[in-house]
Amino acid sequence: MSDRTADEALETPASDAAAKPNRKKLLLLAGGGIVLLLLITGGVLYVTGAADKFVGHKEPEKVAEKPVVPPTFYDLPDLLVNLNTSGRKASFLKLSVSLELERAEDLPRLQAVMPRILDNFQVYLRELRVEDLHGSPGIYRLREELLARVNSAAAPVKIADVLFKEMLVQ
Repeated sequence: MSDRTADEALETPASDAAAKPNRKKLLLLAGGGIVLLLLITGGVLYVTGAADKFVGHKEPEKVAEKPVVPPTFYDLPDLLVNLNTSGRKASFLKLSVSLELERAEDLPRLQAVMPRILDNFQVYLRELRVEDLHGSPGIYRLREELLARVNSAAAPVKIADVLFKEMLVQ
């Protein structure tokens, strides 16, 4: 029995020594968890705007919004051109286009230069090949080219977009 008490006496200081670092680790982890919880709570309050009343943050003044003006569209006459086929069977493109103007006041100016716009479109479209119009990338390139040409012909009038109403390749 004396051997047992000696062994227990030897084990007791060792277990106390092992318990002290565990308590320190536990205390550090608990403190870190509390700090992390406070940071997360503060972040949530900041993002949701609930912290504004505690910090004294003022609401931004509301700026008077401009009234939304409905877009103005101008329909071009249908275009019918033969495509560049380089000796093969003739192919034709029928195109119905609508122009979106940035300002409705520019409509008379646009109508005044309409022959120049139609000429630019005709010259460009006649050089296209059937392969140039395949797929959405081809249609997107066609839209961008027509938009650039109409804006250069109608300057200083600004055209916002070229919209295709109908496109037929035969």
